[in-house]
Amino acid sequence: IEIYSLHVDCKVTSRFAHTIITSKIVNRANESREATFEVELPKTAFITNFSMSIDGKVYPGIIKEKASAQKEYETAVSHGQSAGLVKITGRKLEQFHVSVSVAAASKVTFELAYEELLKRQLGKFELLIKVRPKQLVKHFQIDVHIFEPQGIRFLETDSTFMTNELTEALTKVQNETKARILFKPTVDQQKINPELNETLLNGDFVVRYDVKRGATAGDIQIVNGYFVHYFAPHEMPVFPKNVIFVIDRSGSMAGRKIEQTRHALLKILQDLRPEDHFSFITFSSKVVEWKSSLRQATAENVASAAGFVQTLSASGGTDINRALLTAVSVLDKVERLPERSVSMIILLTDGQPTSGESNVEVIQENIQKAVNGKYALFCLGFGFDVSYKFLEKMALSNRGIARRIYENADAALQLQGFYQEVATPILMKIEMQYPENAVEGLTKNNFELFFEGSEIIVSGKISNELDLLPVEIKAQSHASDLTLKEEANVKEKEQVFQNQSYIFGNFIERLWAYLTIQQLLEKSISAQEEDKKTLEAQALELSLRYSFVTPLTSMVVTKPAGQQQTELANKPSEAG
Repeated sequence: IEIYSLHVDCKVTSRFAHTIITSKIVNRANESREATFEVELPKTAFITNFSMSIDGKVYPGIIKEKASAQKEYETAVSHGQSAGLVKITGRKLEQFHVSVSVAAASKVTFELAYEELLKRQLGKFELLIKVRPKQLVKHFQIDVHIFEPQGIRFLETDSTFMTNELTEALTKVQNETKARILFKPTVDQQKINPELNETLLNGDFVVRYDVKRGATAGDIQIVNGYFVHYFAPHEMPVFPKNVIFVIDRSGSMAGRKIEQTRHALLKILQDLRPEDHFSFITFSSKVVEWKSSLRQATAENVASAAGFVQTLSASGGTDINRALLTAVSVLDKVERLPERSVSMIILLTDGQPTSGESNVEVIQENIQKAVNGKYALFCLGFGFDVSYKFLEKMALSNRGIARRIYENADAALQLQGFYQEVATPILMKIEMQYPENAVEGLTKNNFELFFEGSEIIVSGKISNELDLLPVEIKAQSHASDLTLKEEANVKEKEQVFQNQSYIFGNFIERLWAYLTIQQLLEKSISAQEEDKKTLEAQALELSLRYSFVTPLTSMVVTKPAGQQQTELANKPSEAG
């Protein structure tokens, strides 16, 4: 079985990435053989299309509602077969894997398409392409086109498998608003060494970039009656933080995990700003406070806290409930917090609640009642013994986010990286306002906090008659209350994309659908049962209308007669 061609074509238009992977395989044997198509794609992406063509006949994947696809599948297949075509394979990736039997001398072409909205983190967008053909490929290429009407501020590529020879196969061309990156190694360049037919191509190929930002009220782009508004202010004064670290030191944290946690916390202590206030709470079956109140991040207090962190050792159970309630009461007790400051609780745990209150529903309720919308709660789940669903629901119900920390050598760096993302709040209570009578289907447009290096994105549909789209942004900065205004000329904005031949025409509409689905699903995590059903129904309708494989849909893949007829591609979830 020979893969004679493997192409990855990616078009990024204004952060929205559309990727098509095409693999062409021939069976050179004189009897039928199994051909496999195995690719990895980002977890944040939605598959939109898949097809197999065998000797000119096309077998398309069809996207259906998950429940009905599952029923159909179970009738077609005796139980206990295939575990589905998609599974999570790492921090950022999931793998799509399908095999089909190919007759002697026959050819098969596999094609998979997926889409995602690139998210700005720590000042850059990242496009991740996983490369692992497992054999030398005669025609191999990665072709990335980027078009950013705001202008490209910087662009870099990075790869885990580059050698000097392979660098020669990489070309980058870029002007003000466009870039093209082509990686096209010959068979000889792909080899580990000239004698062996083994490939070097195994790992990540990453493109990172950021855009230029001029206008204060962000940047608006419009195509076919849909708009997207990007807002990422920078160089603004940072709010002082009041932050409480709530650290699990139960028995399961013993060894490398507690060591990495100590290491990360010592680094984070160095990153606190002098105007920040902070404290530590550690917990097992018992809850221990470093100090009974918040302390300012003076050199002296930071040194004292570092001493405390260095003595952290792990044993005992896990009383998440009491630890978090203690943290909330420390924030509640503070008498004079800086007028304009941001209060947050960062929880790190590696297990289920075992001591004190262990019913997760009760804990969620207790914490939500205590926090009462006053503070942001960030939940970091260390490893795979945590109930990620529980942590995610608790964070999303209290203005925060959840993140998994993977048990690897770089766990301390993952912890620091997360802290850096939330370390510099520069705006709070942000309202993105648009004329009510002229805009519909608006995505989330109120945001509690904005952190330096990220980006706010709002999208919606404009009614036909509009010539000018006025927008108004209200927010609080550390210095003052802001009101920013901007007017977008609809015709002019539409013009920007008219002459761009390679852009898929309705990309802002698809971006709007992608963002809306992501937000409906996220909202449903912390919603009550009734609301949950409504939110999921809306997300399902959009997933089907725009053909996205989301947690609510499945792609049914049908194979030629005589082989296991149907297989399902589902979207795996981080919560398992």
